[in-house]
Amino acid sequence: MEDCLFCKIIAGKIPAKKVYEDEHLVAIEDIAPVAPVHVLLIPRKHSVNSLDLQPDDNSLIGHVFQVASKLARDLGVADQGFRIVNNNNAGAGQSVFHIHFHLLAGREFHWPPG
Repeated sequence: MEDCLFCKIIAGKIPAKKVYEDEHLVAIEDIAPVAPVHVLLIPRKHSVNSLDLQPDDNSLIGHVFQVASKLARDLGVADQGFRIVNNNNAGAGQSVFHIHFHLLAGREFHWPPG
């Protein structure tokens, strides 16, 4: 998408601190972190949110979770616990309309969130 912030980051048109990159996704540090570890996992394929996903995206979403687990281990937060969050539409907190997942860790989280 021409005007999508995350598509521009993926294309290298906007700088971001990348912590992981492969042919399917890019992971960057969030510019406004809400936890000591706050990484955004952004699929290269533009989908608005989970409502936009198709059956052929199943392996991509599985890959996102595998990479999130790898990053949690690499960042030393896997054993203490971490959260993976996906917001869908503005009422749930989605502000960039390109599907992405937040890897949050490094502090205690409470339930329910929000």
